[in-house]
Amino acid sequence: MGLQPRDSAEDRSGVEVGVGPVTFAEVVAVARHGAAISIGADARRAMEESRAVVENLAVDTIPHYGVSTGFGALATRHIPTERRAQLQRSLIRSHAAGSGPEVEREVVRAMMLLRLSTLTTGRTGVRPVVAETYAAVLNAGITPVVHEYGSLGCSGDLAPLAHCALVITGEGRARDADGELVDGATALRRHGIEPVALAEKEGLALINGTDGMLGMLILAITDLRRLLTTADITAAMSVEALLGTDDVFADDLAALRPHPGQALSAANLRTVMAGSPIRESHRDPEACTRVQDAYSLRCTPQVNGAARDTVDHAATVADRELASAIDNPVVTLDGRVESNGNFHGAPVAYVLDFLAIVAADVASISERRTDRFLDKARNNGLPPFLADDPGVDSGQMIAQYTQAGIVSELKRLAQPASVDSIPSSAMQEDHVSMGWSGARKLRRAVDGLGRVLAIELVTAARALDLRAPLDPAPATAAVVAELRRTISGPGPDRFLAPEIEDAVGLVDSGAVVAAAESITGQLK
Repeated sequence: MGLQPRDSAEDRSGVEVGVGPVTFAEVVAVARHGAAISIGADARRAMEESRAVVENLAVDTIPHYGVSTGFGALATRHIPTERRAQLQRSLIRSHAAGSGPEVEREVVRAMMLLRLSTLTTGRTGVRPVVAETYAAVLNAGITPVVHEYGSLGCSGDLAPLAHCALVITGEGRARDADGELVDGATALRRHGIEPVALAEKEGLALINGTDGMLGMLILAITDLRRLLTTADITAAMSVEALLGTDDVFADDLAALRPHPGQALSAANLRTVMAGSPIRESHRDPEACTRVQDAYSLRCTPQVNGAARDTVDHAATVADRELASAIDNPVVTLDGRVESNGNFHGAPVAYVLDFLAIVAADVASISERRTDRFLDKARNNGLPPFLADDPGVDSGQMIAQYTQAGIVSELKRLAQPASVDSIPSSAMQEDHVSMGWSGARKLRRAVDGLGRVLAIELVTAARALDLRAPLDPAPATAAVVAELRRTISGPGPDRFLAPEIEDAVGLVDSGAVVAAAESITGQLK
């Protein structure tokens, strides 16, 4: 599940944590490209100072949650000093209760980096050695095995984070850098990493955050930004090949409804279609009697633009979360240790659900454009199903079925997870966010959107070829040329599945955007 990202030397540059919030680019660099991590001296000092606060509380006769008590509904029990090491071990072991398929490596790495970023703020009270061990595990390419199910998105992504914490203690299971499944102790030993014996509060600090859902949100936003530019390109190809008009994308028309995303999308459509002989062939109103294009052509900037604005809103939420120090209890800047509810995933969960709606709707309008190509009554002179010999050949008929099946699933995935709270921990944790579930379905939705756009790309490129001897716009011609490096043009029916997968690869790698931008310059 998920998209295969572009690679670059910049992606592998080092990341220093503890000097301010990590950025989207740094999360992607560590999660997807193995960027090295270091911890700054200021972060070490901050951790040492807050650890001193926790150690003072550890000898206090008054119980303090997470330091000298049980957890959740068991917080009323005071734990004596000699049992507290066992308390931390028991916490991590018992909370590492996930089930189901393994979560993707990039998600686990993003989650660990974000937890490490919070640890280095000095607001959690852990010793520097805990953070240093997390950094060493990431730098060694060790990936704890985390499972699909286990987080309710409240009190942190508890089970997923516990599976990560278990490995640094020398327990649990992990994938080594080469993907081999080993136990946690073996993974650490192979790289000369000492297991950590957790002290007071440290187990809780390792699992009490929204890092899993936030990591998946950041990866999804990164992918959606590329896919929305791609959606503008494939839409421009479809409008052009269906003999639609770009007049409706004029800047002054977009300005009448000043949503910023709409203006950007309309500008992309105009830019990609610029200089098209196909478009010029039907500009004469006496020769072309159509007054308006269908909504799936004419309203593309409104849909793609609204999607852009929604992604920007989600990015604002993610930026705030990146600047957060989430733990319970938390060590405040003035040295207090206070219980709080900042671990609740609602802010992240809501935008995860919102982005699943975005993916479904952008895919839906893309599928509608593809379908128009296949209907002789609506494709303005192209053969039915773009087939070479209609009747003998089926052309793109079933590729659209594949699109339709994906779009139907995306509509189901757009149902919100964040309204589905289930009480837990003997009603102590009686309202949860389900943000992890929202993030998991969003990853599937983003993957589906890329596949839908790939099928529109293949279909629109075939239609542009069938408009010969008229040439497409220089930018769309460059995209078609990129596609034709691996996928042949119109002709008799052939095995379509490999061609669709090749197109998915071009969409996911950014090659479609790069091909268009080789003519247009950077698109918006």
